[in-house]
Amino acid sequence: MRAVIQRVDDAAVSVDGVEVARIARGILALVAVARDDAPQDLEWMARKIVELRIFDDQDGKLNLGLLDVGGELLVVSQFTLYGDCRKGRRPSYSNAAAPAEAQRIYGNFVEVVRRLVPGVQTGRFQAMMDVRLTNSGPVTLILDSPGRPKGSDPDNPVRHRTAPELE
Repeated sequence: MRAVIQRVDDAAVSVDGVEVARIARGILALVAVARDDAPQDLEWMARKIVELRIFDDQDGKLNLGLLDVGGELLVVSQFTLYGDCRKGRRPSYSNAAAPAEAQRIYGNFVEVVRRLVPGVQTGRFQAMMDVRLTNSGPVTLILDSPGRPKGSDPDNPVRHRTAPELE
């Protein structure tokens, strides 16, 4: 699972000119589902987004999470985050989950996030959306769930070494 998160003063999503979601201060999370995502990826990503300390404390340090500041969360599906542009001129989306599977997993992800932040807003899955935001900072981060190392290719898996193997 991959996400691009942005700390925002406000954000909104429209479909066919009709606003379908809006938040005030909080996080806009653009989320992509990989073809090999597992339930633990959803749980990890949800907690990471909500608990990341990307809001200023009283000393101006990035030390507070979304819940600490009473922030809101807007989650938007965006399979293009898995676009691989290393070869040719057209991105390959072979690492992204197939649409039906992605929709199921994305729905499960939204359920997990709603347990942490009840008022979560969402875009519309597979719709052509207009996303508007006011990035605060700007603070923008890219998150990859730990099940897949950054830039990994599911056709060429990387074996993770445990701590004793590294000694």
